[in-house]
Order: sequence, then structure tokens, then C-alpha cells
Amino acid sequence: MRCLKPFSVSLLCALLPAVASAATETMTSCLEQGKKAYADKQISQAKDIFVRCVKINPLDELAHLSLAGVLLTLDDLDGAERSFHAALKRMTRTSPYLAYTYSMLGDISLKRRQNKEALAWYSKSLLVNPANVNSLVGKGVILDYQGDKMGAAEFYRSALAVEPLNLVARKRLVNLEPEYMTDAEILAALKQRYAVNPEVKELSEEHRALFTAIHRAEQRRGIDYLKNKYPKVPAEFIVTLNRDTDFEREMLTLAGYTALEKHIGQDALAVFQRVGVPIQDVFALRNQQGEKVFKEDSTLSDAGFTVYTDALQNRKTFLLPSEALPPTPEFLSKLAVREKELKEAGYVEITRSELKMIENQTLCSEETLRTKLGVHVLPINKNKRRYFVFARPPKEPIKGVPYYYLMKAHSKRNPKIKVPSNSLVESYELYGYTVCLSDGNLLE
Repeated sequence: MRCLKPFSVSLLCALLPAVASAATETMTSCLEQGKKAYADKQISQAKDIFVRCVKINPLDELAHLSLAGVLLTLDDLDGAERSFHAALKRMTRTSPYLAYTYSMLGDISLKRRQNKEALAWYSKSLLVNPANVNSLVGKGVILDYQGDKMGAAEFYRSALAVEPLNLVARKRLVNLEPEYMTDAEILAALKQRYAVNPEVKELSEEHRALFTAIHRAEQRRGIDYLKNKYPKVPAEFIVTLNRDTDFEREMLTLAGYTALEKHIGQDALAVFQRVGVPIQDVFALRNQQGEKVFKEDSTLSDAGFTVYTDALQNRKTFLLPSEALPPTPEFLSKLAVREKELKEAGYVEITRSELKMIENQTLCSEETLRTKLGVHVLPINKNKRRYFVFARPPKEPIKGVPYYYLMKAHSKRNPKIKVPSNSLVESYELYGYTVCLSDGNLLE
């Protein structure tokens, strides 16, 4: 995530005039050459020049900073980090570049997704210079990642107070509007979108939900979607604030939002049919968590929008009515624990076909096998289960019946397999009895 440009011509321009009077003309000339190469977008050449500058005077902090900035532009994070630290070693506590250097080290950590380290660097930068915009934005980004939306918004607002045209802070602040705006601000925003009557004085929960939905649609580029749908978007669909200024912003009206939802629903219907969903099943689709894809009015739910965008990219994340929900990680974890317990208790897993074989040999129903003969069933979902039978010599012969038949079936394929002795089965076989009656219940 790039918060601000880590290195720019303007920075070089700011750095160069501050070259100490003791610096030689050779160093000044070297830095000027590097600055010109960078301005001409000859980034690799600029890097080579600044490397030469560092060699001319390894104690010059500006040479290290210039090289670090170029390396960061080239996404050489390790090299940039070394150069920024080299510059730090040569800086005094009063250096005008201290906050900048801390901030750039924060950007490097952020690029590496080392959020804790990035937060520490940005905080150090702001202790030196509370108005460092890059650090304000960077700290806001970290808080945003951590789920502190209100805190993130405060830092974005602070950045805009210093630099009103900062596009990164402005865009991120707009993204967070439902999280930090007051009731009065949300009500005013709805009125701007012609979504509530002008005389409404208090914000209801329905109003708040509507604002969140419209705002989400805007962030999903709903306005661009409408512009692609219509040769000329109806004027009542979009309202523009601060037209022809740096703060111009297009927003969906209630009419525009309603039209957008209708169009997306229609497009989704066609997409799901195109990927093979029968028309009669489309409105019964669910996502992997079981949430409905379509609402009652045939528009997409929030969960459905994600499923739809996945389908556009040929990714199937929907479930047909006949498909069961996949198990959650939490459920699978509990299942693993239970499986371990069963195996430690002397059970072995069998397949569904092996269970059917045991049913056929004994005439016992699955219910009887489970409740009377020691077969254990682990349900995965409504369409899938796992089966286990007791494999150790039981005290009661009846508990060993399923395992006896299992091993007997295996011995037909491999004569080396030893079939365990079971007096109950052996006596029943002697008289031609089965373990259960034709109704699936045990023979008494």
C-alpha cells in the first residue's frame, strides 16, 4: 500500500539547498546531476549517480537520503532501508529530515506488512513533526487495517487539515464515511442524495442502513456501472458536489441506487444462467456461508454481490439448493479432535461402501449398527458423514460384529489378513442366522 510518493523531485529540490557550506562543489554537482536524472525519469541512472555521491562523501546525509529515495522508488526495500539508516546515523536531533526519514522507514515496514513496526516508525515521525502528512496517512492506514475506523478517520482528517489536496487521505476518508459520520452528517448526506425528505429531522436506523448501502454501491464503482449501461445517464440518478473543483464528487441519488440494484440483479441472473445454474434454482442460490444470493425483490444481497463478481471471473462460490454448506474451520478443528479421540479409543474409519457391506451381511440397519453394535458416525454436513467401527477385542461379542465382517471382506482380497474370532457370528452362521431380522433390528 503506497500512502504517499516516497520520493519526489520536490523532495530533492528541498534537500539540495540545505547542503552544508562545508560540502565540496563536487558533491553539489553530483547531487544536481542525480536530481536532473530523476526529474527526467531516468531512475536507474539517478541511482548510479547517487551511489557515486555517497562514495564522494560517505558522511553526507543528503547523499544517503537521495539514494534511499531512489531505491524506494525502485522498490528495493532492503537497499532503501540501509540507506535511510545510514542517513540516520549522520543526523542530529535537530535535522529537518528526521521526521521524513522515520516516515519513509514506516512506509518500508508497511510495504512488508509489518504493521507493528510501521506504526512505531510513523509515531516517531509524528513526535518530531506532528504535521508530517505521510506519517498521518500511514498511521491512519494501520489503524484502518486493525479495525479502528474512527481512529483512522481522525488521522486522515488531520492529514487533510495540513494538505487539503492529498488524494490518498481524501479517498480513504470517503471510504470510511459510514463508520465515523455523525447522525446529522449522515442525514445531510442522504438529503444531498434525495434519499429522504428535506423536512426529516432525525436519523432512523432504516436511514442509516440506506446510507450504508448507497455508500457501498458508490465504493463499488456503481456510478461507472450506470455510465456503461446508459448512453446518457438520467440526470436524476447522479448528484455532483463541488463541480469543476479539486473536490468534485459524484454521488448516487436514491433513484440512481434503485436503478443500479435492478440492473445488477438482472445482469447477475444472466451470468448465473451462463455458468450453468438452472433458471428455477437461481433465486435459491446461497454463498458458502449459507447466505441468500438474491433478496425478495430479485436484487442481489451484499453476500450475493461477492458471489456474482466471483462468477464473472469464472469462480464458483455459490451453492445450488442441492449442495450442502461446506464445514467451517472451527467445525473441522472439533472434528479432528473427535477423530483423534475415537482412534485412541480403538476405532478405525471405514468407507460408506464398507458400511453398506456390513449392513448387507448382517441385515442390520444403520441405526441398529450405530446404537447397538458400536458403529460411530461423525456428521460432516447433511450429505456427508464419516464412519468408524471398534477394532479392539470387545468384552461383548456383539460389539465386534461390524469389525468381524469388515476383516472377513478384506481377507477375500488378501488371505494374509487375520479375521478376528467372534463367537456370536460364528454360532449364527452355523445355524444360518443373520445378526438382524429383515426389519433391521437385532435378532433376539
